[in-house]
Amino acid sequence: MASAPATGAAESFDAVRPRLIRIAYRMLGSVADAEDVVQDAFLRWLAVDREAVREPAAFLTRVVTRLCLDQLKSARHRRETYIGPWLPEPVLETEDEVEDVTLPLLLALERLTPLERAAFLLHDVFGLGFEEIGETIGREPATCRQLASRARSHVRGSRPRFDMPREKGLEIAHAFFAASRGGDMTRLQSLLAADVAVYSDGGGKKPASLKIITGIQEVMRLQAGLSRFFAESMSKLVRYGFINGLPGFVTVERDGTLQTTALDIRDGEIVGIYVTRNPDKLKHIGTAVVQ
Repeated sequence: MASAPATGAAESFDAVRPRLIRIAYRMLGSVADAEDVVQDAFLRWLAVDREAVREPAAFLTRVVTRLCLDQLKSARHRRETYIGPWLPEPVLETEDEVEDVTLPLLLALERLTPLERAAFLLHDVFGLGFEEIGETIGREPATCRQLASRARSHVRGSRPRFDMPREKGLEIAHAFFAASRGGDMTRLQSLLAADVAVYSDGGGKKPASLKIITGIQEVMRLQAGLSRFFAESMSKLVRYGFINGLPGFVTVERDGTLQTTALDIRDGEIVGIYVTRNPDKLKHIGTAVVQ
């Protein structure tokens, strides 16, 4: 049986665990790495003199952020040697939550330095003041303000330009699935923007394009080739939903591969198609969604 102090520590930690997971995931782009970081933070929470901690949430935010900054140093090297386009691990939204950081924004964050990323997320997403951010990342508040400002300018184009009704997004996802799997190339082309791009992440473990496919002609050529495979063996639709803030769907493909497809839709047209096939990035989804 756990001791009373340990039980109290667990209860106080669990109260802020969801927020810590959100911070770590947005910093790292990996569900597994985020969970590891938060677990490490919990072990440190058990070891600290908790009576001396005036604000547990602020203290734990600092711990998790610093652990993420350390993790990003090795993560950056892994992504430089990654096979094909890298995408963050997909997160499926539930009906009572709305993702505040969309997949295109997560990708844009990859171009920032770790400190810019931390300052931007803590201030613009989680609402921390620059004094607290400075204590967290070991920089002066004025420096943190500059870091966040630079980050904001870099990611500005990746933030949603308008709020599209969720029902409309799912309607387009339905139409894309039906046209792409049914071989209706005319209907499919009508859904795509001229500068549409396809990002397919197989991580060298599942078949996927080794480069980003850009432009409607190249994307339609890709889709025409895929339509022959779908004609032989139709994808099994698991569910529609929102993936990292974007409408999309989960499927099981002909080789048994679990796959997520998320669609970036702007002005009613699909400008980005994000396909995750790397099984290492889908473990947290797993068989729970495949009924």
